[in-house]
Amino acid sequence: MKTLRTPDSRFENLPDYDFQPHYLDVNGMRMHYVDEGPAEGDVVLLLHGEPSWSYLYRYMIPPLRDAGLRVIAPDLIGFGWSDKPTRKSDYSYAGHVAWMKQFIAALDLNDITLFCQDWGSLIGLRVAAENEQRFARIALGNGGMPTGDQEMPRAFKIWRAFARFSPWFPIGRIIQSGTITELSDDVIAAYDAPFPSSKYKAGARAFPMLVPSTPDDPASEANRTAWRVFGEWQKPFLTTFSNRDPITRGGETRWQETVPGAKNRKHVKIRNAGHFLQEDKGPELAEILIKFVKDEL
Repeated sequence: MKTLRTPDSRFENLPDYDFQPHYLDVNGMRMHYVDEGPAEGDVVLLLHGEPSWSYLYRYMIPPLRDAGLRVIAPDLIGFGWSDKPTRKSDYSYAGHVAWMKQFIAALDLNDITLFCQDWGSLIGLRVAAENEQRFARIALGNGGMPTGDQEMPRAFKIWRAFARFSPWFPIGRIIQSGTITELSDDVIAAYDAPFPSSKYKAGARAFPMLVPSTPDDPASEANRTAWRVFGEWQKPFLTTFSNRDPITRGGETRWQETVPGAKNRKHVKIRNAGHFLQEDKGPELAEILIKFVKDEL
């Protein structure tokens, strides 16, 4: 598998992102992650989605860290500072799940509070269902775990076609299209930083096609199995969906009704936030997670 590594110089002087980089080997590839806060603190694992990277969590990491939590925010393979396989065929749903399992095992993370969004949820929820013993609680925002048995939203179909066919694929502008906040040029450039050219964007291009959208998708049965696990999941499960995401809006209902650990919980609706709610309401979302860890939600 041929991979590319974004030059470190691309990540210099990014606004509000001065965290010490950490790396580990995952299946022969370098995977980057942020690791902030006391080593003995309760672990909060923040999983980004498509086409973002851990920069998306820059407003959440400091308050979580300052609350005494150990904050782990990896860059998925193909994104951020992590290595990037160059062919779209190098990426699969199962492969991303396996890489994240290796990452968690390598750091020996336990009693994890997972927050996941977008593709971070497709991966994170599967990993949690298949490694229950490592997870203490889950907060889900603007994400899910489709099996291909339901009709996909029109907004997703448009996005998938754009990712597949458009010759223009501007990462920072795509993030801007999923936020309510008007992003500065510096922030848009920071989202572009991991991708010096189109050769680095195979993972970002591949992800929309990997979402199970038909019942016979290669990932469908594994996701159905994971849903059965969550049908019996007693650990705390919180939804934090935003009100202005055309792709996932309303998707929290199934989780609230299906997961025993979600029953009778103070689920949160994030107001005036788009798909990338971490960008629009990061500090507010961090405070929600702090309360969740403290069993106040």
